[in-house]
Amino acid sequence: MSKFKKGKQGDLPAISTASLPDIVFMLLFFFMVATVMRDSSLMIENILPAADQIEKLKKDRTAFIYAGKPSSQFKQFGDEPRIQFNDAFIDVDQVKPSVLAAQAELVEELQPKFVVGLKVDKETHAGLVSDIKQELRKANTLKVMYIVNAKTEE
Repeated sequence: MSKFKKGKQGDLPAISTASLPDIVFMLLFFFMVATVMRDSSLMIENILPAADQIEKLKKDRTAFIYAGKPSSQFKQFGDEPRIQFNDAFIDVDQVKPSVLAAQAELVEELQPKFVVGLKVDKETHAGLVSDIKQELRKANTLKVMYIVNAKTEE
């Protein structure tokens, strides 16, 4: 009789799972970096006018005010043009406190460089835009930019 038993020949060794946590964290990190967070849900129809000279601005010091008719999901708010700031409809008299609150949320060194972007539907009346600009003046927010689509060459 032999002293040693012969084990089963041809068995595969178990798969090593030592590197599995590394792979999981690498995938998690990739998706965290590659995912873009949505800024706000658009609750109005917003067809921007076209322009031929445009400049891109960083979004880290910018707040956007949208103006236009409510979209089809929000028809309960009527057909008149409305103002949207972040994810809520606001009235003209709420523009100043909303903008000041958004400016206060910024880092202290970016607050003097704060810019308000107006994304106004091209069917919106100029009176509403003028009212928004008056409220921005009251809030001492004088850096205002108009957001437009790039003009396409035909």
